[in-house]
Amino acid sequence: MSDKLSSLKEKLEKDRFVITAELEPPKGTSIIKTIESLKFYKGIDGVNVTDNQRAIMRVSPIVISHILLEHEIEPICQFTCRDKNVLALQSDLLGESILGVKNVVIMGGDQPKYGDHPNAKGVFEITAVGLLEIVKKLNSGYDLAGNKLEGNTNIFIGAVANPGVVDMDIEISKFKAKVSAGAEFFQTQAVYDTERFKAFIERVEEFNTKIIAGIIPLKSAKMARFMNEKVPGIHVPEEMILELEQNPNPIEKGIEQAVEIIKELKQISNGVHLMTIGREESLQEIISRINL
Repeated sequence: MSDKLSSLKEKLEKDRFVITAELEPPKGTSIIKTIESLKFYKGIDGVNVTDNQRAIMRVSPIVISHILLEHEIEPICQFTCRDKNVLALQSDLLGESILGVKNVVIMGGDQPKYGDHPNAKGVFEITAVGLLEIVKKLNSGYDLAGNKLEGNTNIFIGAVANPGVVDMDIEISKFKAKVSAGAEFFQTQAVYDTERFKAFIERVEEFNTKIIAGIIPLKSAKMARFMNEKVPGIHVPEEMILELEQNPNPIEKGIEQAVEIIKELKQISNGVHLMTIGREESLQEIISRINL
């Protein structure tokens, strides 16, 4: 599936159905397990390196993104607005560009109170839209203050979207603002209801941007119900939950469900973003069943 001659941007521009996945940096200086896990990401079109996901302190995603490049895996470096002001964010964006990291996904970030440093202060000096505008300016050769750069960035700019929210009008308004600010592709919250996703796609077709649908393979009925109750915009249909309850191997059933959803999404999205949450070994199994 991988094409070393084409970047993620080129594949999407050529309407190639792409597969991206997610990798959490280690919490500490040992990268042995991270390096070992990279065998599961071979052949994937882009790997998101998370930025202190869930407000839990981990190694800088820029460092891990550089390691991915050394192993011929294309990184997608996540940037949140939570931890740094506009000076630090711009410095990091310039730095990752020098290291050869060409893809970013911009998001607001989880509140620190939910993480492992609950007393830390969130910065949130700008919104995700504001950070998208910064990347767009750096690409044009100028910093946020309008100063000319000695060498511009060439970043493929990504953002996030939630196609399952209750108030779709608000989500479409946010989507439009992100496109105007420079977003060239979107990765979405996990999709389980393909009809809802189709309705979302119909609303955003006019913006002519690339949509990569999120996929989180379910591990149990308990996990599915938790996500329905606690994660905004996620709706796992009851029939899927019953299948998990009644199956003696719910993890395998969750993989089967994910594959069936992906086969439907191939007709209406530009790709899928696999979030396996600690089960990286399932990535290649899922890919092998999709029949791309």
